[in-house]
Amino acid sequence: MTGLIGHMGIKDVVDIFIVTFLIYQGLLIVYGTRAVQMLTGMGIIVALFWIGHSYKLYSLNWLLDHFFDSFFIIAIILFQDQFRNALASFGTRQRFFGLFKQEIPGREINEIIEACQSLSREKIGALIVVERNHGLANYMATGTSLRSELHADLLYAIFQSSSSLHDGAVIIDQGLISAAGCFLPLTRNVEIDRHLGTRHRAALGITEDTDAVAIVVSEEKGNISLAVGGQFYSCDHSKTLRKYLKHLLNREKLDESLTPIKLSDMR
Repeated sequence: MTGLIGHMGIKDVVDIFIVTFLIYQGLLIVYGTRAVQMLTGMGIIVALFWIGHSYKLYSLNWLLDHFFDSFFIIAIILFQDQFRNALASFGTRQRFFGLFKQEIPGREINEIIEACQSLSREKIGALIVVERNHGLANYMATGTSLRSELHADLLYAIFQSSSSLHDGAVIIDQGLISAAGCFLPLTRNVEIDRHLGTRHRAALGITEDTDAVAIVVSEEKGNISLAVGGQFYSCDHSKTLRKYLKHLLNREKLDESLTPIKLSDMR
């Protein structure tokens, strides 16, 4: 072992560091997703492959040999969402080590909270999406471009039933209301309660595909919930919503002690 370390050069250290970094990022991407179960299944198949070759189980060897011939194609099909998220993470506008990151000013967070409170009191359904690191230009293109100043009154007006834009999502980018009436991908998560409407499913869908933050105001009960990373968090009080938004829009992760709402319990 000592001899091996003695023969290592700077190039070898850099090589090991890059591979370790890629493996770590890959584990972060799949952590907490269904990909973990799929990776477990792949591990079992590899174990069966080793057993088959060790004990000369010819039928099993034949089957797994043909499986591994197409392994990379199968992996791309199974993990297509994770590959897409990984490529999006590498292509993000985020600066390494948090340098030059743009924080969302407190005034703009106040405007979002004020609008959500007004919509909640009157039980007006709303879906507000705030871009973080992953670009949302392709989703903005599905709606009406506004590029207007972020103001609570404007958000409130957009989601009135008389507005032609009230049915879609509002996307906020760089402190501006970039687009309204946008169509978002719906979640494919089978655990979500079947009584939840399109807004909640769209909020979950956009946060599964990107690192955006989505705020949903329920039309039935006026409840406010926040979605991030494919999870919902209850925001019954403005202080809670403010804490979440300040944390997330300043490129930070939520405290791990905060418990998301179980999708099967959402109403």
